[in-house]
Amino acid sequence: MNRLVSADIEAYAQAHSIPESDLCRSLREEIQRRMESPQMIVGPLEGAFLKMMAQLVQATSVLEVGMFTGYSALCFAEALPADGTVLTCELDEEPAALARQYFARSPIGKKIEVRMGPALDTMRHLKGPFDLIFIDADKINYVNYYRRALDLLSPRGVILIDNVLWDGDVLKQPAPDEKTAAIQELNRVVSSDPRVSAVLVTIRDGVLVVRLKDKSR
Repeated sequence: MNRLVSADIEAYAQAHSIPESDLCRSLREEIQRRMESPQMIVGPLEGAFLKMMAQLVQATSVLEVGMFTGYSALCFAEALPADGTVLTCELDEEPAALARQYFARSPIGKKIEVRMGPALDTMRHLKGPFDLIFIDADKINYVNYYRRALDLLSPRGVILIDNVLWDGDVLKQPAPDEKTAAIQELNRVVSSDPRVSAVLVTIRDGVLVVRLKDKSR
């Protein structure tokens, strides 16, 4: 992943944000040792942002589309109340196995339920509502995930969509590949959707924050 923000600035921001838990730090270090693509985890700064968003909307139910090794799921679980739940979707058994090991190491892991299989199939059978939906799975389906997430979102909830700057490739015209084109399309769809308000935050690889408009105004 290309750095869109300098390492020094990110380290400074991280040092002045919600601290990373010992469990998340241990998982992150193991991911860096074992996994071929350790950059796929959100990392401490974005993890702190996810926690803060969960707290701001007073979330009790989180849906995560794309778990990988469970780092972000742990971040959400740490931010939720004792009766809170994280339903997380994953397709690949290898990272999911590592995630389960870490979920089992702490009581907060009991808040997390893993659903294996294609995320869209899982989402089709969910009823919701969810107070926070985090989308960080295959980029080709980003628009499909977003549209289904709107159906599952609680009125006070928020959708967070990761990697929406895609190493800066979203600036390239024409798009150099299908994934970039899919992310560009997602950003266009959200920004033109009259049902929502959104802001694209330049944390790490870009996070799109989406909420439903207040119809009473």
